[in-house]
Amino acid sequence: MPSNIAQSPRQFEWEEARAILASAAQGADDADLFVEETRSESLVWDDQRLKSASFDSVQGFGLRVVSGETMGLGFSSELTPEALRRAGDAAKAAKRAEAVNPATPPQPTNRRLYQDVDPASEPSFTAKTDLLAQIDAYIRARDPRVVQVSVSLAGSRRAISVLRPDGQRVDDARPLVRVNVSVTVEQNGRRENGSAGAGGREGYGAFIAPERMQAMAEEALRIALVNLEAIAAPVGEMDVVLGPGWPGILLHEAVGHGLEGDFNRKGSSAFAGRIGERVAAPGVTVVDDGTIEHRRGSLSTDDEGEATNRTVLIEDGILKGYLQDRLNGRLMGTGSTGNGRRESYAHRPMPRMTNTFMTAGAHAPEDILAQLKRGVYAVNFGGGSVDITSGKFVFACTEAYLVENGRITAPIKGASLIGDGPSALTRVRMVGNDLKLDEGVGTCGKAGQSVPVGVGQPTLFLSGLTVGGAG
Repeated sequence: MPSNIAQSPRQFEWEEARAILASAAQGADDADLFVEETRSESLVWDDQRLKSASFDSVQGFGLRVVSGETMGLGFSSELTPEALRRAGDAAKAAKRAEAVNPATPPQPTNRRLYQDVDPASEPSFTAKTDLLAQIDAYIRARDPRVVQVSVSLAGSRRAISVLRPDGQRVDDARPLVRVNVSVTVEQNGRRENGSAGAGGREGYGAFIAPERMQAMAEEALRIALVNLEAIAAPVGEMDVVLGPGWPGILLHEAVGHGLEGDFNRKGSSAFAGRIGERVAAPGVTVVDDGTIEHRRGSLSTDDEGEATNRTVLIEDGILKGYLQDRLNGRLMGTGSTGNGRRESYAHRPMPRMTNTFMTAGAHAPEDILAQLKRGVYAVNFGGGSVDITSGKFVFACTEAYLVENGRITAPIKGASLIGDGPSALTRVRMVGNDLKLDEGVGTCGKAGQSVPVGVGQPTLFLSGLTVGGAG
């Protein structure tokens, strides 16, 4: 399934590009040429009208030369031999006299985890805007307390090629869509919000069927109405039950980033040098899997031409390994795990997560909740922050409940969970049998780059987390 880049009317000269790359790569440990062509669109319906509609087309290349841990990157939006030569001259400044630790080339793969579709091509623009208007009207008709509705569609097709100095080339065409519904309700002067969304590496058809969109709308409205009745969150140290699915974002941020190879090679992660040690409670297994069909974080190949993998990071509480790109895997002697990712041709690749989740355990979720004597049941999260070195995190709950003697008593507002990733993993007391992946809405930021990711987990019981709140 070659990308349109290879068939472009610009007649990109691959053989000339290979010769320029090979010349720049002489004496280097690794080198590649990353070529990209991306078409994207975004439509936002807000306040009963089309607020914005944007369409964009981006093309360019990044030529990279690596020696040791030094990387040179030249990039341009011009797909011409002249621009390639200039980029090669800039990138090869990173070289030493000769290769010291040359990298092995990626293993080729014909695997395809998604179809080559362009979400911007269908349905028509009018059909999309009509759908947004219909969902707006549908939500407003459901409850008179609705005062604002925002519905958005975003879709893209990203065609990439990774060329090696020996002429090996990997092509991939990656669709990606995301649909989101946000609702604001008001009662007695109090306003609250709720949102729901979905997405993945498919065309719009999988997400914009009327029944699917209506279900998202009703979920957003449900959350907003729950928050309308919420009381102030308690504060202090208490036991917490995390719901399945999207709450895995806490695992992603608090633990996942700390297991990326660059932080561990440099010794700045709380998990550095701890492979083979117990870092989590028995029964805790954490996996990064970029091979799940149609998932938002999945890739047929990563942005260095390596096939993605299912990588076990923690198994039954024992640290097994890290996520690696080619540079860090070569320097740490493990090789790549297929996790080299970059935001665009103008960015360097680095080890990043794909779909990161905790595997299922043996406990029924209702039995886990029944064990919570007094604490918080956190169903959904919003924003959060993490310090990679210490693993300390703060996450805001967007849907949470106070639980007493195993029974949900009231929704709470303003709750935040405070702790550190390594310690939190050791506090897991029960793991549910209800593993769920998120709906396909995650975006991860690192070093100024954003990439789509997936998260997930079963219901979890954690003892002794700090809960912050409004009092």
